[in-house]
Amino acid sequence: MNTSNLLGLVFVLLFFGLMLFFAFTGRKKTQRYLRDIPAFSRLRRGIGLAVEAGQRLHISLGRGGVMGPEGTSALVGLSMLQRIARAASISDRPPVATSGEGTLAVLSQDTLQNVYHSIGAESQYEPSLGQISGLTPFSYAVGALPVIFDRQVAVNILTGHFGSEVALLTDASERNGALTLAGSDNIPAQAVLYATAQEPLIGEELYAGGAYIQAGPMHLPSVRTQDILRWVLIAGILAGSVLKLVGVM
Repeated sequence: MNTSNLLGLVFVLLFFGLMLFFAFTGRKKTQRYLRDIPAFSRLRRGIGLAVEAGQRLHISLGRGGVMGPEGTSALVGLSMLQRIARAASISDRPPVATSGEGTLAVLSQDTLQNVYHSIGAESQYEPSLGQISGLTPFSYAVGALPVIFDRQVAVNILTGHFGSEVALLTDASERNGALTLAGSDNIPAQAVLYATAQEPLIGEELYAGGAYIQAGPMHLPSVRTQDILRWVLIAGILAGSVLKLVGVM
């Protein structure tokens, strides 16, 4: 095992160790310790209004696989899908998920099925609620447009790996008068979303989504761990810069 792989393993083990520590020592911690992100406040309000009006929620999970570098954003999207599906389960129109990758589409179907099974509403589940809209960037975007243009869709949540094609999705949502909350792990897509989405998620705001919508008990410890390791990395960079400046390195 080379040095870079060893450091990566140590970083992962440290991350999970801190998550477990905060999970066991901070069980009484609540969301009041999180900084305010208006996008999530507006999302919670949008979900409530959509359920009351009998409208639909659309979650688009991007086109990244779960086994590659973009897998983290895909898993965040699945966590949000689970929480949103549970919150909107009493609606006349259940939420629908679209994606541009086969494994991700299967996982979205499995997530929705598990939600309806856990609340005893298996009869409401339909496999078509988890759709694969296309396997190339623009076929994925074009395939998702009919869902976004549905007049019964009140909120579009775009979370995952996107490219510049995400502009087609945000433009369609804007034309349909729906709320658009969007975040991506791809820098060019973040630039597009910042200019076109009503509520863009920038940088780590995407990965904190699970904590803000209370998707599970481990999401808040994850955010606290991210904050600590971010300062550790900053300190390491500054220390390395000083050592380089004085000629030690």
